[in-house]
Amino acid sequence: MSSSYHRPLRLGTRGSPLALAQARQIARQLRDQCGRPAVLITVATPGDESTAPIERLGTTGVFTTTLREALLRGEVDLVVHSCKDLPTATVPGLQVAAFPAREDPRDALVWPGGTSLDALPYGARIGTGSPRRAALLRTTGRRLQVVPMRGNVGTRLRKLAGGEVDALVLAVAGLSRLGLLDGTVTPLHPSLLMPAPAQGALAVECRTDDPVTAAQLRTLDHAPTRAATITERGFLAALGVGCSAPVGALAEVAAGGGGGSVVRVSGVIAAPDGSSVIRAQASGAAGDGDALGRRLAHMLLEDGGAALLGRTRAGIPAARWS
Repeated sequence: MSSSYHRPLRLGTRGSPLALAQARQIARQLRDQCGRPAVLITVATPGDESTAPIERLGTTGVFTTTLREALLRGEVDLVVHSCKDLPTATVPGLQVAAFPAREDPRDALVWPGGTSLDALPYGARIGTGSPRRAALLRTTGRRLQVVPMRGNVGTRLRKLAGGEVDALVLAVAGLSRLGLLDGTVTPLHPSLLMPAPAQGALAVECRTDDPVTAAQLRTLDHAPTRAATITERGFLAALGVGCSAPVGALAEVAAGGGGGSVVRVSGVIAAPDGSSVIRAQASGAAGDGDALGRRLAHMLLEDGGAALLGRTRAGIPAARWS
């Protein structure tokens, strides 16, 4: 057997604590399921180096493009992305070989003083760096101050502890992977805060000219996660927006008649100021996830979503929407 089956894989990752935790998870799975060791190689990305609000960085792929370039140059053998950060456009020469089993996709309220948005005091300050979360918090009608906040999970938790905000909204998946789920964390129902498309999922990418690595990575693939993620990414692609837009989607896979699987997907488009929100649902065969997600997107666009996204575009540099 070729030595290429056994040499350590070079796994490219961002250097944040969460990215490293995710990369180590994939490295463990490769070792356990394939007997293939992996060494982590950290790559700095523009999204990590800038403190500007994510919607002002001026391009999609601020957390992924540099990793993909390193992969294409052969500096690493695979990269691990937070799937919600991964642009929907394909890159020639690259393939997502695995969508491992998804973590909890929900957002969570992190508030030492309680466990409910309803119980937050009048004018409470909630920190988030996500335009989607900010918009959906505003649609609740609660008198909350949304405080823009960038930085990794640890940085945000320190700002909360230091009194810069009263509460945070963070992804359950990130808190779980960092071992930070505790009594201050309350998952929020998707009907209240719809997650970002593909939130909680990882995408493991390699080169198309590396069939050995691709075959081993495919052992990590989780079919229900792949079906749900492809559906949500189809929704995002049809909207023609990036991860900074105030849109959300969540697909769930269930057993259908005749032994097949069915995907049920919910989607939302919100006005940035929370003054309006449009929701819809659709369902179809798991194998048609991309088309199903796109169909849901067009339903929302035709129901007024296009106008809401036009208002969002008006406040963001044009390059953000290319």
